[in-house]
Amino acid sequence: MTPFEFHEKWRLSTLKESSGAQQHFLDLCALLGETTPAQADPDGTWYTFEKGAPKTGGGDGFADVWKRGCFAWEYKGKHKDLHAALAQLEKYAAALENPPLLVVSDMETIRVHTRFTNTVQQIHELSLSDLLSSEKRALLKRIFSDPESLKPGITREALTEEAAETFAGLAQALRERGHAPQRVAHFVNKLLFCLFAEDIGILPTKLLTRLLEASRRRPDRFQDMAGRLFAAMRDGGDFDLEIIDWFNGGLFDDDDALPLLTTDIDVVLKCSKLDWSAIEPSIFGTLFERGLDPDKRSQLGAHYTDRDSIQRIVQPVVVRPLEA
Repeated sequence: MTPFEFHEKWRLSTLKESSGAQQHFLDLCALLGETTPAQADPDGTWYTFEKGAPKTGGGDGFADVWKRGCFAWEYKGKHKDLHAALAQLEKYAAALENPPLLVVSDMETIRVHTRFTNTVQQIHELSLSDLLSSEKRALLKRIFSDPESLKPGITREALTEEAAETFAGLAQALRERGHAPQRVAHFVNKLLFCLFAEDIGILPTKLLTRLLEASRRRPDRFQDMAGRLFAAMRDGGDFDLEIIDWFNGGLFDDDDALPLLTTDIDVVLKCSKLDWSAIEPSIFGTLFERGLDPDKRSQLGAHYTDRDSIQRIVQPVVVRPLEA
């Protein structure tokens, strides 16, 4: 099958998930020169359609396609919710031996989510038109035979260190302008949490990033806009045209925001480009201490409590007794 034939067939297709998913995958194998599941594994033990898998949390399900050590793949009909497809696939991941790649597709778009241990997640998105490109097809072909080549180079720890150092600089600048330590610590953690919240989808899409971009041209507007956002998060309500959920807990117990200069806004905007869904939660306590005491440089970077250290406590004390 040529790239143009594949593009035209699936551009015009109106097949539903149930009738189109396996045919789409077989055509994709033909396009990429890959063996199909039945050709490669006639017994269906390591590469198959409809791989049965118990769900995390209970119940049974099926991954649409699974190849051991490479990927699990979930299909949806055209224009359906691929976030829901990923959430569904994640419930099967443990039973499918935690494949390094989770792939979701609506037969027009293919999204490849990396899931390598201790790395920052990356997403590779390919449209039907992208598959007309030999370079994009080569990337997709790698998921079948060389998934390790898609392993991100940055670890969660490195990403957390980078974020901690950057926000520490902002906290120190605010302290040097005479703002009280408690106020600085509280404000910086609000910003950090908003970046995390927009990346995991509990704030509307890139809301803080859009606010920063708008206020960069008029930094005098930042304090008022941020305060209104924090107030909406404190109580639940509207922020301009966006509906904001209520955020429980003490972080948003007030709407206090500090004024930022253009250089400060640029620092936070730079941080907004990181994948905040992969940041270690321990950074919150680290930055709170940094806001309170600018001399605590030793509290930053590699000195946060890393995931492995936490697991040395959590696994024997909590997880293993529960499993037993």
